[in-house]
Amino acid sequence: MEEELPLFSGDSGKPVQATLSSLKMLDVGKWPIFSLCSEEELQLIRQACVFGSAGNEVLYTTVNDEIFVLGTNCCGCLGLGDDRSTIEPRRLDSLSGKKIASLSYGSGPHIVLATTEGEVFTWGHNAYSQLGNGTINHGLVPCQISTNLSNKQVIEVACGSYHSLVLTSDGEVFAWGYNNSGQVGSGSTVNQPIPRRVTGCLQNKVVVTIACGQMCCMAVVDTGEVYVWGYNGNGQLGLGSSGNQPTPCRVAALQGIRVQRVACGYAHTLVLTDEGQVYAWGANSYGQLGTGNKSNQSYPTPVTVEKDRIIEIAACHSTHTSAAKTQGGHVYMWGQCRGQSVILPHLTHFSCTDDVFACFATPAVSWRLLSVEPDDHLTVAESLKREFDNPDTADLKFLVDGKYIYAHKVLLKIRCEHFRSSLEDNEDDIVEMSEFSYPVYRAFLEYLYTDSISLSPEEAVGLLDLATFYRENRLKKLCQQTIKQGICEENAIALLSAAVKYEAQDLEEFCFRFCINHLTVVTQTSGFAEMDHDLLKNFISKASRVGAFKN
Repeated sequence: MEEELPLFSGDSGKPVQATLSSLKMLDVGKWPIFSLCSEEELQLIRQACVFGSAGNEVLYTTVNDEIFVLGTNCCGCLGLGDDRSTIEPRRLDSLSGKKIASLSYGSGPHIVLATTEGEVFTWGHNAYSQLGNGTINHGLVPCQISTNLSNKQVIEVACGSYHSLVLTSDGEVFAWGYNNSGQVGSGSTVNQPIPRRVTGCLQNKVVVTIACGQMCCMAVVDTGEVYVWGYNGNGQLGLGSSGNQPTPCRVAALQGIRVQRVACGYAHTLVLTDEGQVYAWGANSYGQLGTGNKSNQSYPTPVTVEKDRIIEIAACHSTHTSAAKTQGGHVYMWGQCRGQSVILPHLTHFSCTDDVFACFATPAVSWRLLSVEPDDHLTVAESLKREFDNPDTADLKFLVDGKYIYAHKVLLKIRCEHFRSSLEDNEDDIVEMSEFSYPVYRAFLEYLYTDSISLSPEEAVGLLDLATFYRENRLKKLCQQTIKQGICEENAIALLSAAVKYEAQDLEEFCFRFCINHLTVVTQTSGFAEMDHDLLKNFISKASRVGAFKN
């Protein structure tokens, strides 16, 4: 018998039923504020954000897309139409039917929310026009902000202490609110009461992600460059100075480095590169830069976490805490930790960076909107994944290196042009394969069932060979991504050689750039010593052209 849980739904407030097996719980147990919720209520939460000056306010959505709020309600930040605190969850009816795509909060606090349809709603503290509605009156209920955004789809939002930033689907950035240090990016220090597009250096750039510190802003563009503006008294803009910047300026010290993500603490900044490297700069009085000391840094400084690649960075404008997650699943933290200063990355026992902020940060607030995906039923794609290498349902076996891989003829013919022709009149139920190794061929067949691959970079080179042979261009791109994620000094030359061999130009450029960025170590590896003569000659020539050998 499946356990049934009540879900509060509709105007009646009566519970509807859902089975436990259809839900994936969001683990919010480490956040003190959720101690006010019952076990039944906790099991229904799909998204959550803890905010406020003491982590005493929370907004969460349930499995049936209702929004609830709870807490002290400072400045009406719960959006309920009043400023009364509530110790029990209250439904936010004014946003009924809206699905949250992105949410952020300020210090007042004020809330900025983007829906999955690209609309923007704001409410809460508004003494500096940070709600973007043209007034300085606190907003007790969510108000849609459409001025200069009416034909735009907002996909990401970010808040500083008293200013707001949004990113649209076409890569434009709009800002409003407190502007004493130029954090709105308008070129002045006059507060901005309504959304204004941030232009200047960003005029013809496509922004892909944004972040806000207490009084500064960051934008990463599609080329991997980082643009910054606003307050810079602690060097948090990474420009090598401490002067404020009223318009966007490129972080020149990151020249040649492609940034994928940016995260801002109260007065420090973290970025994550496409090579899985973390750089930090800004305030460091709590060791939040992870550099082993407490000295501020006005230039990007590498943070050594561990040998493994970093896949996620985390910081929040109301805290002095930093966190990162490695490809192997390890979570590290540094900076302010329950009254202590942790000056180097410290390995935690957590499995996600969110728990670092729940347990160690002051206040205990979310650095992002916590989310969990529904797990209602098996889709067609999920069903096919389960059938790969299943001897009970297969009608075809591949014999590779003395081992069998089980498959289904009809799926192979649907998914791959090569099999469409080779299996057309083939009545055999066993196919022997000697051209490729077992791990490579198994990964290829599994890709046809799952659209994904899971291989080491070295094995991905073999799969790249197969993808080239079978003319599977999408698989070729996936192999290149895997190789990029697994590149290191020891295998860089081997991966560069493979990229050249299989005419993977984007991968070749990536591997070459990696080799140049780590030239001293790479040239001391056995791979470099054993490098093909023609490839070595071309490598030296190209490296010379980009100035790698200049003093």
